[in-house]
Amino acid sequence: MALNITRGIVPRAQKVVVYGVEGIGKTTLAAQFPDPLFVDTEGGSGHMDVARVDPAPKSWEALLQTVDEVRAERPCSTLVIDTADWAERLCQQHVCGKGGKASIEDWGYGKGYVMMAEEFGRLLDKLTGLAEAGIHVALLAHSEVRKFEEPNEAGAYDRWELKLSKASQKKIAPLVKEWADAVLFLNYKQIVENVARDGQAPKLKARGGRRVIYAAHHPCWDAKNRWGMPDESPLAWESLAPYLPDMRAAAPPSPTPPAAPQPAPAPVAAGPGQTITYGPDGSGTVSPAAGEPASPPAPAKYPPQWDRVAQLCASEGYTCGEVMAVAVKLNHFTADTPAESYPEDYLGFVAASWPKFKEHIDKMRADSEPVPF
Repeated sequence: MALNITRGIVPRAQKVVVYGVEGIGKTTLAAQFPDPLFVDTEGGSGHMDVARVDPAPKSWEALLQTVDEVRAERPCSTLVIDTADWAERLCQQHVCGKGGKASIEDWGYGKGYVMMAEEFGRLLDKLTGLAEAGIHVALLAHSEVRKFEEPNEAGAYDRWELKLSKASQKKIAPLVKEWADAVLFLNYKQIVENVARDGQAPKLKARGGRRVIYAAHHPCWDAKNRWGMPDESPLAWESLAPYLPDMRAAAPPSPTPPAAPQPAPAPVAAGPGQTITYGPDGSGTVSPAAGEPASPPAPAKYPPQWDRVAQLCASEGYTCGEVMAVAVKLNHFTADTPAESYPEDYLGFVAASWPKFKEHIDKMRADSEPVPF
């Protein structure tokens, strides 16, 4: 059987881990994901107007059943589990109850943690199935500072990590990091400087405190992403929006109906001083006589790869030039990038994320921003 080989970006739902220090805004950020539904195991979303499973699962089996029901009923575009470390508590209680143990330590030799990691893997498998069904998954988690020692270094140092499992039995945290398409660390960016005058003992002072998203690995924290996201971004939904489109709005292009047979071109007649130019299909165009106003020029024609986006624009009163302006505003392309240089993969992403692009265009119109195209 011959191989079916394709290439290009494949739009699909994403699996995201968002963790950070207390009060940084993890839940607030997740509430801006496409059409989110919260499984609030911790109760951290009570102050927000969001959709949530009520009552929240109070047992491990209830949590797994909730994920199955979300996949079957598809009531949302994003499932948010707030938080993963509280879900781990339910997992631990389940494993201990099933094994008749009072504590996960009672098995000895780390066996209890291995069993707990295997059980937590069931949840990750179900969440993967949810993503394959077109629903984004966001796991929120707390962070903690742990001592870390590189095998090839002489000393240890502190770093931020997911608050999952014990420091000496890190079984679940690696599973979660491998499972995710993006692990995003939220923190305050502070600058420490020496404010002592010449000759004085060093006096350090912190300033700043800007909230940021870290999306790449650093000696001081865990982070990663498969999207090409900048290593550091402002803590705002706009930093993530291009990578998390609403998958329910990403309808595949409708097939192009066969072209209806065209009637023979109508005969044309030239007036005094006019000339007729015939095209390859036999149709004729009358050129104006000297002194007559010329016909208005035809609208700009975009390259063939723009056809799907052009159809979306035309059906809802937008223009391809406004789409290009949004791409420039999001730093995806520069203002001097011509339309023919936009790759087909990116324009497919535009079509899949069309509701978000419309929001950006509407905002530009409201702000009266000029469109440079």
